[in-house]
Amino acid sequence: MSTGITMASMSSYAILGCGSVGYAVAEELVDEDKDVLIVDVDESRVEALRDQDMNAKTADIADEGVPEAVADRDVLLVLSTDIEANEAAIANVRARGDEQFVIARASDPVTADELREAGADAVINPSTVIADAALRALETGELEHKAGLLADVLDGTEHRLAILANDNPGPDSIASAVALRAIADARGIEADILYEGEIGHQEDRAFVNLIGVDLQARADVDFEQYDTLALVDHAQSMEETIDRPIDVLIDHHEPDGDYEAAFSDVRANVSSTSTIMTKYVQEFDLGLDDTVATALLYGIRAETLDFKRDTTPADLTAASYLYPFADHDTLEQVESPSMSPETLDVLAEAIGNREVNGSYLVSNAGYIHDRDALAQAAQQLLNLEGVSTTAVFAIDDERITLSARSKDIRINIRNVLESAFEEHGETVGHSTDATVSIPLGIFTGIETTDDNRETLLALTKQAVRRKLFDALGVDDNGN
Repeated sequence: MSTGITMASMSSYAILGCGSVGYAVAEELVDEDKDVLIVDVDESRVEALRDQDMNAKTADIADEGVPEAVADRDVLLVLSTDIEANEAAIANVRARGDEQFVIARASDPVTADELREAGADAVINPSTVIADAALRALETGELEHKAGLLADVLDGTEHRLAILANDNPGPDSIASAVALRAIADARGIEADILYEGEIGHQEDRAFVNLIGVDLQARADVDFEQYDTLALVDHAQSMEETIDRPIDVLIDHHEPDGDYEAAFSDVRANVSSTSTIMTKYVQEFDLGLDDTVATALLYGIRAETLDFKRDTTPADLTAASYLYPFADHDTLEQVESPSMSPETLDVLAEAIGNREVNGSYLVSNAGYIHDRDALAQAAQQLLNLEGVSTTAVFAIDDERITLSARSKDIRINIRNVLESAFEEHGETVGHSTDATVSIPLGIFTGIETTDDNRETLLALTKQAVRRKLFDALGVDDNGN
């Protein structure tokens, strides 16, 4: 229903039924110098309102004459505890043809539907509003308490803090570590961000370079120099346990290892650790700089595929807070990195060797040096018409690597890879993108040499294809 007015032009209000909720609303509106008329059936209440210099009239809000009395009002707030009277008042207003914006009080979902059917533009349920407010207050209180506990653990650092990110860290892990280091720095604590493996993805390398993040390989430092250890977005690392006490554990995945951290905040109900760290950045009131804001915003966007994967309201709220502080020129450069010559070669090889069964595409990219190029090839091939799932694999000197992508909502591609290769390799990733690494020779029993490269590639292709399509439930005809 069109009200014929905008919220900005709403300057006069009528409150029909003035219980405790109506009175509270009336006070707020009067304090804002709004023109408010109160209509209530209780004459003594009306007199008390008049004694407070409020404009009030005595009438049963369900009476047919009430709509005419409030016809000059832009907004009607029908807030009686008598829900039947509220419904009658709304029906009378709409029967008269009035188009004021009407907000009505309900008592439960059923009465809310009935009030909307009667013509209410918006419906509120006080018990729901109170519950929501209580939950927000609880969340705020819990965050304040947790921030205090985190501060206590960090402040116990005598020498240096080690922040250990995920293996082969991606944007969420890097950004979360950057945020924790900023919190530590604000408290006068020196910290280093450490990682295992390599930063392989081209976008991730661009991300690290452009925001100027200083990361150190764990193998290059003396781990014992750090008296405080934090694991941030570390749950999906291949190393399940760490042989030393954990002081801080922050993640959006439950860890596989049995960690007893002095401080722990694991929230599986959000989609990124960057979302959790944004809350702490706010709670510690850091005075957010563009490096931390840009990192966290990119971490959330990368982990949720630009809010298209498993996004929660908390992720959106965090992103909304970060957005004004982020360097969007840097974000654009990160998300549009130049493509290396080897990546182009891998993509060309994958295109030339593609095999499509139904909407599933499998391709081998031969022998490679840059495994990151596989992920980009899998993503690019997903753009082909009629293709919903891609898997691109290749061989290097040590392993077979397969990178898969899917936009088919019926498929969890990580689960597919785990089902296909769980006895042979380690799978990492998400429901829409995942990668598995398999020791070279596990399918074939032979090592690579110059003489048997083509034989090894053919055997690998056959084994990978068979296991992958078995896990997908697809035969050779794509059925």
